[in-house]
Amino acid sequence: MDSEDDMHDANDSADDDFYSGGEAGLAASDDGDADYDFADHDSDDSGELLSHRQQQNYSILSEVDINQRQEDDINRVSTVLSISKSEACVLLRNYNWSVSKVHDEWFADEERVRKVVGLPEKHTELPNDREVTCGICFESCPRGTMNAAACGHPFCSTCWRGYISTAINDGPGCLMLRCPDPSCAAAVGQDMINALADDEDKEKYGRYLRRSYIEDNRKTKWCPAPGCEYAVEFVMGSGSYDVNCNCSYGFCWNCTEEAHRPVDCATVSKWILKNSAESENMNWILANSKPCPKCKRPIEKNQGCMHITCTPPCKFEFCWLCLGPWSEHGERTGGFYACNRYESARQEGAYDESERRREMAKNSLERYTHYYERWAANQSSRQKALGDLQSLQNEKLEKLSDIQSQPESQLKFIIEAWLQIVECRRVLKWTYAYGFYLPDHEHAKRQFFEYLQGEAESGLERLHQCAEKELQVYLEAESPSKDFNDFRTKLAGLTSVTRNYFENLVRALETGLNDVGPSTSQGTCSKSATSKSLGGKSKSGKNRASNTSSKYGAPNRGVDDSNIWTCEHCTYANPKSARACQACDRQHR
Repeated sequence: MDSEDDMHDANDSADDDFYSGGEAGLAASDDGDADYDFADHDSDDSGELLSHRQQQNYSILSEVDINQRQEDDINRVSTVLSISKSEACVLLRNYNWSVSKVHDEWFADEERVRKVVGLPEKHTELPNDREVTCGICFESCPRGTMNAAACGHPFCSTCWRGYISTAINDGPGCLMLRCPDPSCAAAVGQDMINALADDEDKEKYGRYLRRSYIEDNRKTKWCPAPGCEYAVEFVMGSGSYDVNCNCSYGFCWNCTEEAHRPVDCATVSKWILKNSAESENMNWILANSKPCPKCKRPIEKNQGCMHITCTPPCKFEFCWLCLGPWSEHGERTGGFYACNRYESARQEGAYDESERRREMAKNSLERYTHYYERWAANQSSRQKALGDLQSLQNEKLEKLSDIQSQPESQLKFIIEAWLQIVECRRVLKWTYAYGFYLPDHEHAKRQFFEYLQGEAESGLERLHQCAEKELQVYLEAESPSKDFNDFRTKLAGLTSVTRNYFENLVRALETGLNDVGPSTSQGTCSKSATSKSLGGKSKSGKNRASNTSSKYGAPNRGVDDSNIWTCEHCTYANPKSARACQACDRQHR
């Protein structure tokens, strides 16, 4: 029969949106449009601005939450199976803290389970003598100082304390501690640990037990950020693997690397390995150096002439072009700046293979550098945007509120824009890793990918510039600006347009660019994709462009379709008086 865990996973699985679980915590509504309700925010907490739009498929657990859940599971098993809490804890540890699995196995064959985990059905009491011999030190001790597990093998408190302390100091294996008697497999429960161990050992044991609850449970993991003590409980089968911890670190649940949607984990693994591998060093050496003909050490040419002298102790002098001894070179062979031997040998094909290898290495290095530089640049921009967002939340938003005489609740569209920028920088960064591994022979897919990437990147740059440069004007103003509402409309519109571009890009990459056939042209691809995400219909059946139009203006303006025109390029809703799109600068036809 299906376990409760599997049933829980199946019931909770759902299709989540592009931004669910991303580090920025940003989620689009079902139809991809944002609801810019500037006047009716009840809370000033920026973290709550977008929480109603995202359906998280995970829960962040603090130490208190972990202890509470662990205690609840132990109590459930103890109550249902009518056993002690210590025995319930032993059972759960052996079955990876799965309550449903413990129930299934116990009711299927209780005797077998007891034997496997070391829980004797009947507890054996200590011998009813005044003095009992310890099985470790063989000293006769008063019965009151002796202790035993459920098996009844007696050992003195001193020996028990030493045995437990040694096991705890050896590491998490102490959670599976058994009776010291070599022939006995009875489990030593937490009740004995608490009764016999000192405070330091009890604290260590509790820490190991808490770690076991997270690390042995298939639905929970620790946040991989350095120093973070939060854990994450994840609902399997819910689409996105992106998780945003309370420490502000975003990571992929599947591979625990930095959040990288829409690029798959295998591509990210290859890219990270390539960035740290020695292969790129070898490529550089192959592309920019030649081996000394005598000692074979690689040499980089750092001066203009072709006369090369190897470093001591070799000191061999040779020609850079043909690698022949310099003693055989002179005016008749071309002198310092050319080599007739090389030219004639090249015409005969003698150097074709080595030159071809060097040229291939150079091209490979240049291609990798192209993608890596852009990957790193977007990572840098994202870190800067995170800093700007924090500064805005801590200082600038309050200042802007005072200058423009508007409550902070009506300035949340700025926070939303910056959250969008942070998330889009992350997505854009990983698209360069995707592009690096996109096969060169799939020309149509590459053209489609580069088109979508270019559109998304240009939209992001417009949004970033507006949020960074144009906002600064209003922060430096001395009195309320008359055109601040126009800025609000523009920034909110750019945020929504950029979201649409990136949703389009992410959908295409997650489906492997399947919309593109082997013979599909770029124009067809672009038109198809654009119409799907920007001009297509939303779930409510309305045209997306019309839907966004009514939401870009300020809430009290009463803008209707007769006073706006929609840009054919980016779907931004512009005032009728505008001759060019305020979002993408395209001229109105």
